[in-house]
Amino acid sequence: MKILVTGFDPFGGEKINPAFEAVKLIPDCIEGAEIIKLEVPTVFKKGPQATIDAIEKYHPDYVFCIGQAGGRSQITPEFVGINYAQARIPDNDGDQPFNQPLVEGGPAAYFTQLPVYAMVEKMKENGIPASVSYTAGTYVCNAMLYCVLHALNTKYPNIKGGFMHVPYGTSQTVNQPAGTPGMNLNDIARGIELSIEAIIENPTDIMAQGGTTH
Repeated sequence: MKILVTGFDPFGGEKINPAFEAVKLIPDCIEGAEIIKLEVPTVFKKGPQATIDAIEKYHPDYVFCIGQAGGRSQITPEFVGINYAQARIPDNDGDQPFNQPLVEGGPAAYFTQLPVYAMVEKMKENGIPASVSYTAGTYVCNAMLYCVLHALNTKYPNIKGGFMHVPYGTSQTVNQPAGTPGMNLNDIARGIELSIEAIIENPTDIMAQGGTTH
């Protein structure tokens, strides 16, 4: 088994992105599965395309994309990606779409193909704060989730995928307002590793199977 795990590069003036920093810390093999790690640009079109290119290159069994959600206090697997882009700030190429579809004529939404509830329970059982999220926002993370699921649903039906948000790394909260949540990178990495274990252990979790909403 092969699992492609992606994480974004820093954006919005941050020096690090805990997504890929944590991905780098996870083992190269988890429960017998080969872990392929890929840093992708925080750019609306280039990020998803880099992931789709890697899918074509490696033909993994699963695609597990990780992104930063500054302000969240828990690790949050995402349930749904929507066909919509509206950027509060420009991406790393200066693109700032407003009120635009990600895929012209595509379905309104795609549901995750990963066992998000099992992932959350696995993390919580091991002391990692986690919950399922039902909104991936309208920035590059949602674009990654939607576009990757669109590719899987239309071109790679034997590959499953999904997305998970992680909080700020602790070091990122130093210059944030008092009370801004953060999480140690080792704990974030542990949450990703536990989630991958849950994916491997729950390959046919009905509550997380893919589908579309029109």
